Amino acid sequence: MKGAVFLYLMLAVTMLGQELTPEGYQIATPNPTFSFPQDHGSHPGFRIEWWYITGKVRDEEGRPFGLQATFFRYALKPGVEADKEPFGTKDIHMAHMAVSDIKSGRLLHEERLNRDGWDALARVGDLHVQNGNWSLQRTSGETMALTGSVRSDAHFALVLKPVKPKLLFGEDGWSKKGVGVENASWYITFPRLAVSGRLSVDGRERAVSGEAWMDHEISSSQLDKTQVGWDWLSIRLHDQTEVMLYILRDGDGQPTAHSKLAWIDREGGLVQRGPAHFNWEVIDTWTSPQTGGVYPQQIRLRATRPDGSRVDWTVRPWFAEQEMVGHLGGISYWEGGCDILQRGNVIGDAYLELTGYAEPLAIGSPNSR
Repeated sequence: MKGAVFLYLMLAVTMLGQELTPEGYQIATPNPTFSFPQDHGSHPGFRIEWWYITGKVRDEEGRPFGLQATFFRYALKPGVEADKEPFGTKDIHMAHMAVSDIKSGRLLHEERLNRDGWDALARVGDLHVQNGNWSLQRTSGETMALTGSVRSDAHFALVLKPVKPKLLFGEDGWSKKGVGVENASWYITFPRLAVSGRLSVDGRERAVSGEAWMDHEISSSQLDKTQVGWDWLSIRLHDQTEVMLYILRDGDGQPTAHSKLAWIDREGGLVQRGPAHFNWEVIDTWTSPQTGGVYPQQIRLRATRPDGSRVDWTVRPWFAEQEMVGHLGGISYWEGGCDILQRGNVIGDAYLELTGYAEPLAIGSPNSR
């Protein structure tokens, strides 16, 4: 999901088996056939897709920083041919960048909105997305280069190299999110990327290294009419395993049947379970002084591992004020780094995305990732 924050309409489709929305956009159907590196690139037949990276790095002195970079492509009309469309009429490109200075509890954040051709692109056939001087591009193999900034406060140039192979969430990459045939995405993930490069904050440049998570989702509509938002969590545990969880909330705030918990073992093996296999208990909340949104903060996650053993973890944000306030047409949401604790000890890093708390997500209204 996750996950991130963008203009995107929830479409209603009623014909089972229909492969196009009423407007003519492609629907993420079962049994996708992927070919890489082509499918790391853009899919212009779909209304919405995003490339999403979150991670944690440290400088030479051990000072930690969180990073978020998300590139969105939103189609303005279906059935386009990239080389035959008038300039600036094919896609809208939104992008978000954030740097969390964990020690000081300060979030630096910027968002951009451009039309295709106006200093923004999402290339077909390989991974190359760009918005101004922000870019994400495959360089060799599945290694990527990420360049970003937050106004004049921060900038970074990073190399992202997979530690584990990419995964296809859902059923071979088809991730069902609701009851309608259109409520799905194609979902490609790198759960653990080695990060190295340069980060500058407040004029001081430093070498950094760490790890990150990357999602690429392709869709034309995900949430159904009963869903008001989601909680999405990616975890990188110190034992070299990973966990991904998304809770799709109904009108009562409860997980729908399409919520998922995914376990990734050291070798990259994937096991996915439904909401009967986990419990998400909000211990504390934080109220945004900017939007009035009341967000979960301290969270207790209890779950059953694939081997039958139980976990009892606490999800604790690095600091509370990690809300992304939308100014350019996107919604406001909370996207922040967290520690994962077991019996009071930190056992991993995580990023948590919380949508639908500052404002509801509904059909016909702007949506996040």
